[in-house]
This record gives sequence, structure tokens and C-alpha cells, in this order.
Amino acid sequence: MNKVQPSVTQVNKWSVMSRVFHWISALLLLVTWAMILLYGNTDDSSYVNLHKAFGVSLLFWMLARVIHRVFTKAPPAAVMPKWQLIISKLTHFALYALLIAMPIAGVLMSVYGGRAVDVFGLFQIPVFVDIDRSAARFYNDLHTDIIWPMIIVFTVAHIGAALFHQFVQKDKLINRML
Repeated sequence: MNKVQPSVTQVNKWSVMSRVFHWISALLLLVTWAMILLYGNTDDSSYVNLHKAFGVSLLFWMLARVIHRVFTKAPPAAVMPKWQLIISKLTHFALYALLIAMPIAGVLMSVYGGRAVDVFGLFQIPVFVDIDRSAARFYNDLHTDIIWPMIIVFTVAHIGAALFHQFVQKDKLINRML
């Protein structure tokens, strides 16, 4: 008698909450990026304020995501060469770290520049340090010139790997997160 093997995607799917964390993280990153892009192309300062509010939201979301990840069992590792598994783990770790570091650098840039960060009118992160223009410039450079390009690189690698698995390997790995 032939035993029916369950599909990889049924057995190895991430939990619903893990998938929600994943896709809302992506959405928050896109909205945050869109707000600063709109700000750069208009004179409307409300876009930079929304950029900051969504950035702080992404920080809180990522912290909740890390806590969830610590307490949630991951599905079994996908079958792939060891080098791919190592690169996958490093890429995911880098994305988590960068998506936490980015809004922290942004908040520090603002407060060292003497500007509180308003989060949708719900609360403010006050200026809790002495104004220091060189520190503000350092965090600005870190935020825009170092962390942002790294987020782009690791996000493109992440998406590229998912597409490679979906369309070249045809192993339906992407279904684990759908």
C-alpha cells in the first residue's frame, strides 16, 4: 500500500503569527520608505513625520517579532545544501538586526538634532539627550548611508533566494510563508 507523503508546505509552514509578523514587517518597511520618498519629492513635512512614526512602529513591531520568534518553534529546516542553510540563517539574522538598528539610528538622529519624534499623535519620544549636531550627523549617516543600503542588499538577497527556490528549484519553499 502506498503511503501518501504530506507536501513540504503543509508540514513546514511557519505559524500564522510568524507569517503575520513577516508580511507586516515588509509592509511597514515599504510604507516607511514611501513616506521618505514622498517627503524628498515635496515640501510637505508631514511625510517625514509619518516616516518617523512608521519607523518607530517598525521598531516596536520588530521587537515583538523577536520575542515571538524566541518563544515560537520554527518549522523543520528546509532540505537544501548546508551552505544555503547557513547563508539563509545569516541573511535572516542580518535583516532582523538591521530592521531594529535602522529606526534606532533614526530616533537618535532626531533627538541629537533636538527634535522629538511624534508617533501618530499617540505619544512622543522626547529629546532625552543634549543636542549634539555631530552625533546627529553620525546617526544620519548611519541611518541613510550604511544601514539603508544594507537593508536593500539583504532584502534583495532574501527575495532573490525565495524566487530562486520557487522558480528554479521548484521546491515551493515560498509557500512556508504564504
